[in-house]
Parts: sequence; structure tokens; C-alpha cells
Amino acid sequence: MINTAIAFDPTLVRKYDKAGPRYTSYPTAVQFHDGFGEAKYREQALASNASGRPLSLYVHIPFCDTVCFYCACNKIVTKNRRHAAPYLDHLHREIALQGALFDRARPVTQLHWGGGTPTFISAEEMRELMRVTGEHFRLLDDDSGEYSIEVDPRETDDHTVALLRELGFNRLSLGVQDFDPDVQKAVNRIQSREITLKAMEAARREGFKSISVDLIYGLPLQTVGSFARTVDDIIAQSPDRISVFNYAHLPDLFKTQRQIDASALPPSAVKLEILKTVIERLTGAGYVYIGMDHFAKPDDELALAQQAGTLYRNFQGYSTHADCDLIGLGATSIGMVSDSYSQNLKGLEDYYARIDEGRLAVFRGVRLDADDRLRRAVITDLICHFTLDFAAVERRFGIRFGDYFALELAELADMQADGLLALSETGIQVLPPGRLLIRNICMAFDRYLREQKQQRFSKVI
Repeated sequence: MINTAIAFDPTLVRKYDKAGPRYTSYPTAVQFHDGFGEAKYREQALASNASGRPLSLYVHIPFCDTVCFYCACNKIVTKNRRHAAPYLDHLHREIALQGALFDRARPVTQLHWGGGTPTFISAEEMRELMRVTGEHFRLLDDDSGEYSIEVDPRETDDHTVALLRELGFNRLSLGVQDFDPDVQKAVNRIQSREITLKAMEAARREGFKSISVDLIYGLPLQTVGSFARTVDDIIAQSPDRISVFNYAHLPDLFKTQRQIDASALPPSAVKLEILKTVIERLTGAGYVYIGMDHFAKPDDELALAQQAGTLYRNFQGYSTHADCDLIGLGATSIGMVSDSYSQNLKGLEDYYARIDEGRLAVFRGVRLDADDRLRRAVITDLICHFTLDFAAVERRFGIRFGDYFALELAELADMQADGLLALSETGIQVLPPGRLLIRNICMAFDRYLREQKQQRFSKVI
């Protein structure tokens, strides 16, 4: 049984709180290049059919009615709902192009609509998008798949939730961030507690299998007490999963963040105290620490997969579907097919132009080599299960772990001395103080990070 206990050590957190990847992939998106384009993606997609692996679809809907100042997502802010029509027309055509590459016998066991705000589009448009998807891919109709959607409660009512369930969605992710009115005003996301709880209640009535809530700590005007009230309020609603993300203030990279008053951001000491309080509240309420920013009930699929050793991590975060090829659909979406990662064009005009040519929208990516696959496996085991068995890696990849990773193991000696992990001749065991800092431990195995020191990432805490 995997021990998921977590210990908050402020001294260690301060020491190791540096920037680093989130490892939703390895290699990370920084390594994507335009030498991997449509032709190479087609090769990977067609070759993947021999595996018979099931499919996972990610569909990106980029539109939002209002801008949240903290947001770093690829989005288009507009109140004109008609802007969705040309996008969906091109998305439908892309779905057809992608569907033609994959064996129809391969079931879609995972489907996710993200954004933006997927519920920005109308009920009719949602129905048609699901119909077109089912025309070109084998969607499951027995509710056995993991079909999820990100929902903004301000863009959702009882009828919308009922429609989503009718369309086959069985998991709902709700953006909340913070209930405090002053914080909401500071980040331009006015969302009452009442409208949020109403959406959660509707999801329960409609029989959604899982309800997840997203929170953000480190936003302007947050205090330990104010955010604790939000966390307590969410715990009282008993969602299956709670994600508590660290706000990374990077206004040079994300223009909307320039509208946040940096002087109102909580000082680092306060931010750490907020995180400590969050951990105490959630674990005290019985939630299990999955890793990174994620907590779940002990009987949630993520927690069960972690205990079974089958938990996985991809561009959608922690997942129970390690056996899928992931197909990205829509502007800026990222896929993972066979031994490759790929990304679609980001700008709408570029995306439209490519689809109008009858071509796939892939504009960059990377083909993994043997070293990439090995390091990805090591990082995945550590970030998902907090443990690594050297012998298992040696059998799978035909290496001597101590020889291949001599430099990395030497790097881990300092972390062992600090009590983050236990390093032995047989493997690595991440200890409770090291679980919050799992990104740091994974970074030791990141060859690209070592070779290219100037990459831009968010802080780990």
C-alpha cells in the first residue's frame, strides 16, 4: 500500500521553491519543434493502430465571456456567441481529418472538453459537436468511459448540467478559485457561493460520477483566514476531488495578469502559511494527497489507481488511463500519440487556414527517443507513486540504473540528506516532506533541464 502522507516543512519548502516543469509530459512542451509537423504526426497516428490501444480525446473550446486576470490559458474573450460558429465548423472538419487516421475499432475510453469555457457554446452546438465526434470516433454509450468537462458555474444552469449528462459526460470539473468577494473582484471573477453550490447540486441530481473543484492560492488580497473559509466551505460540499493550484504571477508572459495589482499579492510567508493550512484542512477531512496540487477522496478513481500502481499523468493532469493514445482537437490542443507529442496551431486565423486547406492543424511536436522514453517512465513513477523500483526499470529498458543515472543519483544525495527521499541500492522512496517537492525530485532526471538552464517555468510551490 502506497503511503501518501504529506509533511509540510517550511524550511525545506523555502530551500527548494524554485521554478520547474509540471511534468504533464516528458519531454516538456519546451522541447517541441516545427521539424515535427503534419507528415510525421500522420506517420505516428497510423502506426499507433497496430497497438489497438484505446483513445483519449481532448477538445479545446477557447471562448470565455469575461477574462479572469490570473488566467494563463489560451482563450478568446468575447460576449458575441456567434464567434463560436466558425470555430466549431473548423473543429468538426478537424475531427473528420483526425478520425480518418485511427482505426474505428479503437474505443474512446476518455473524453475531455476544456477551454476557455466549453459551456460558452449553445445546447444545439454541444449536441452537434458530440454527434460529429461520434460519427468519426467510437464513443462509448454505456457510461463506462471517463467523459469529463470543465464548467464555469456562471455559464451553467440546471438545464445545461442535465444536457451534459444526456450527452454522455459523467465527470464535472468546476472552477471556483476563491469565494471571498474582495479576491474575486481583484481577479475579475465574480462568482457567488450560491451559484457554485447550485451547479454542484445539479450535477449530483443528474448522477455525475465525479465532481471536482479547482481552487487557487496566492491570489491578490488572500489571507490565511479568508482562504481557509473557502476551503472549509468546499469541504462541506464533499466534492470527490479538490485541486489547489499555486498562482504563478508571470505578467511578462501572460498579458491579462498585468491587470493584477502585484502589491496586493500575499507575501511568500503568508502564501506558505495558506498552503500549510490547506493541507491540514484537506487531509484532516479525509482527502488523500495524490500529488502536485491534487487531493481526492480515498474511494475516488485517482486514489484507487495510485494504490494499484496504475496512476498516470498527461496533459490533462493525473489520469487513470495510461493505456490511451491522446488526440488533441482544436486550436492549441496537445496530443500524445505513440511515441510522440504534438500541438495544434494556436492562433484562430492560422488554425482556420490550415483546416481550410484540408490539412491537420499540427504545427510542432517531438518524437521521443529511447532516452526520452526511459526518463519519462522514471519521472512518471515518481510523480504518480512516490516510489521507484530500479530493477523494474532495468528489466523494462535493459540498463544498469546505477550506471545510467550516476549523475542523477549523486544529485539526489542532498535531497536524501534533507529528508526528502530515501535512496537505496534497490530504489527511491519519496518521504512525506518530499512529496510536496516531487517536481524537484523529478527535475534531477530531466536531461533537457540540465542542458538548457534558461527555460521559463512556474515556481514549484
